[in-house]
Formats: sequence, C-alpha cells, structure tokens
Amino acid sequence: MSAGCVRWMLSRTVRAVCGGGPAYWTPASRLTLCNDRSNITAASWRCSLLSTAVADTEQIPAPKKKKQDPRAHATISAVGRKIPYREIHVISETGESLGTMHRADVIRIMDEKGLKLVLLTEHKDPPVYRLMSGKQIHEEQLKLREKQKAKAAPVQVKELTFSSGIAAHDLSTKLKQVESWLEKKHHVRITVRSGRGEPAVNLDTSLEHMVQQMEVMVGFVSKPKVIRDGQAAMCILRPPSAKELSQKEKNNKAADSSSKTTQSKTSAGSNTDTTEGSIQQ
Repeated sequence: MSAGCVRWMLSRTVRAVCGGGPAYWTPASRLTLCNDRSNITAASWRCSLLSTAVADTEQIPAPKKKKQDPRAHATISAVGRKIPYREIHVISETGESLGTMHRADVIRIMDEKGLKLVLLTEHKDPPVYRLMSGKQIHEEQLKLREKQKAKAAPVQVKELTFSSGIAAHDLSTKLKQVESWLEKKHHVRITVRSGRGEPAVNLDTSLEHMVQQMEVMVGFVSKPKVIRDGQAAMCILRPPSAKELSQKEKNNKAADSSSKTTQSKTSAGSNTDTTEGSIQQ
C-alpha cells in the first residue's frame, strides 16, 4: 500500500472520530478539535458523577430518632445547687407544701438544714421539687429498685393438689409449703378434689377453711370455686399487697384499742361494786 493511501485512510479516521469539519484539515486544527471534544466529555463525566452523588444522598433515609421511654428517667437523685428554673414549687422533707419559692430562697434553706433538692415533676407550672435528706433519698432509691425488680421478674405459679379427706398432719405440711412459696413472691394454685367414696359437697367451702388455717396473710387471684362438674374446687393465692398489709395493721390497732377500752370499763365497774359493798358493811 502506498504512502498516499495511508495518509488518506488516517485523515478519514480522524474525521470520523472528531466529527468532521472544514474541507482541509491541518494537524493543529485536528489537535484542537480533539482537545475540545475530550474536555466536553470529561466535563460531562464529572457532572454525571456529581449528579450520581446527589442522587445517592437523596436516596439515603435520615436516621430515625429512638423514642425515649418516659420511665427510663424514673430515678431519685439530687439536682444540686444548679436549679434551671427561676421559681419552683417546693415540698418539705416532711411532705408539707411550702408553695412557690425563688430558687435563691430554696438554696438558702438547703444550706441551713443540710438538705438536698430532688425533682419530682417538671411537667407542671411551676415544676415540683422536694427537699430530702441523704437517708431519705437512699431509701427511695431502694424502694424504686425493688419495684423495678418486681416488674421485671416473671411471676411463677406453683401448683398443689390433694384430697378433701387429707389428714390434719399432712394438711399442715402442705400449708407450710404454700407459705414458703408465698414468701418467695410466687402464686400458688391449690386444687382440692373429692376423695374416693366421699360425696363432693361444699368443696369450695372446705378449701376456704383450709386457707384460713394458714398463719400468714394471703391475697386471692381467684377465690375458691367449684370446677370439674363439682368434683373439685380450686383457688389461686398470691402474696398480700402493701395496701392490704397496712389495712390489716389498722384493723389490728383498732381492735386492740377497743379491747383496752372494754377492759378499762370492766375494771371501773368492778371497783364501783367493791366500794358499794364496803359502804354497806
């Protein structure tokens, strides 16, 4: 192939690549046109990268904020001397309301009595704070931990089944077992079934009498009731609540006071009778 044919083929190739142009191409014009084409291609490539980055940024969802549990901050701790509010509602260490006070006056009382300030609620206007001693804060923290443990721990239900004709000694042993379970904060399901050859009559009443023989106070999840078409009776016991225990203490105090009053009246009446007999003599 001759040199002229080679030059002609090269010129056609350059025109096809650079997109054509004037009738006569010089090496300088070919180089300039190719540089312009490469610059346009590079610019378009950079724009495509930027547009892709923007698109990727738009596609990434924003991280969702976790909802905070309002019980997560249910702790008892002193806030110190830095009170963020100008005026607050203050409750004394004995539980009495001191009304709305300026924070400077609250700090002065803290210094005079050696007390600490605890936030009760900030959702009221003004926020409610309480003055407490270090011992009171420690006791409240212990109570809160016990409540949290009681909520977290699952309740176990123990089961106990025996016949209505059980012997007194065996019944006493089983009731002691029930008491030990209740002390461990378990629930106890007791089932009394009718014995062989025994009539199934008033099994729920018999079960209630058996529960009353226990030496500890109990509460009922389910009171004694007849099941299995009258062939058995069942109840579920639980440890007594704090409210039930306090009510029992009040009843015991009231009973003691009434018995003392009755005894004093009886002794006064006997003294009067003795005095009248001595006068008659």
